[in-house]
Amino acid sequence: MIQTVMTTLFQVIVPLSIPVIVGALLGHFKQLDTKPLLTFTLYYLSPAIILDTLLTAKVSHDDIFKTIAFSLLNLILLWLLANGVGRLFKFPASEIAGLTLISSFTNSVNYGLPLVLLAFGKLGLDKASVYVIIQMVIVNTIGIYFAARSHFSIKNAIKSVFSLPAIYAAMLAFVLRSFSLSLPDGIAKGVAMIAVAYSPVVMAILGIQMVSVTTSKQKVQSQKTFWTGMTVRMVVSPFIALFSLFVLNINGILQSVLFVLACMPVAVNAVILAEKFNASPKIVSKCILWTTLASFFILPFLIVAIK
Repeated sequence: MIQTVMTTLFQVIVPLSIPVIVGALLGHFKQLDTKPLLTFTLYYLSPAIILDTLLTAKVSHDDIFKTIAFSLLNLILLWLLANGVGRLFKFPASEIAGLTLISSFTNSVNYGLPLVLLAFGKLGLDKASVYVIIQMVIVNTIGIYFAARSHFSIKNAIKSVFSLPAIYAAMLAFVLRSFSLSLPDGIAKGVAMIAVAYSPVVMAILGIQMVSVTTSKQKVQSQKTFWTGMTVRMVVSPFIALFSLFVLNINGILQSVLFVLACMPVAVNAVILAEKFNASPKIVSKCILWTTLASFFILPFLIVAIK
């Protein structure tokens, strides 16, 4: 068991940590601004990897329906848990909103896709791509509702979803696959070239973001909320994911991929929503940093266990 975990650590986590460390060093010594890099990723790299993956993905309709069902069931259970714990401990409304974001949304795009590719290969990435698209929609609709119910607008939520280029890439892939069509070879090769750049760039951005969290001066308003969020995301969420997989009778590589993606650290997008709607952004930021650091040690065990 220990030998298998160490093998997974060196084959999966160590390769991922190299661009993260480089990004952290750049962030520390060059004070890079991640906003243009995030725009570059969102509008250039993400659509390319989604289009390239979905066009060649070996994904059945059954996989798609099960992935949607898992995403919704897992989300509902985590939301109920976060709200229940928040009310039990009598956290302020803003901290309950922050705790909900911490508990419910994982870094399945920037961290999850590269991890799945290394851990489970191209077939795993195929399965993960469907989950990622669903998460993009959920974060930009239900995520906004979680962060600020009083500010929530269905019209604005839908608008935010369709402002994501990756959604259009997924729609194009769906149309092409439905009619058994493909991109011209030259275009397909160009898209594939861009897609290859996705993993190292987003992992470097993650490193920069982690440094920005550690160097910013912040006083966490509630240590209890922070530790509750850490516990739910890194300890409790794997059991909730396993329960959801069991209830939905999901097996095989789809089970492994969904489980790992559901156990990822807190999503970087969570702090964007938290800052926008005042949902305890300092607590969310700190949880992003520490769940990401903890994941480098916890995820190898989870990957070995689910395999």
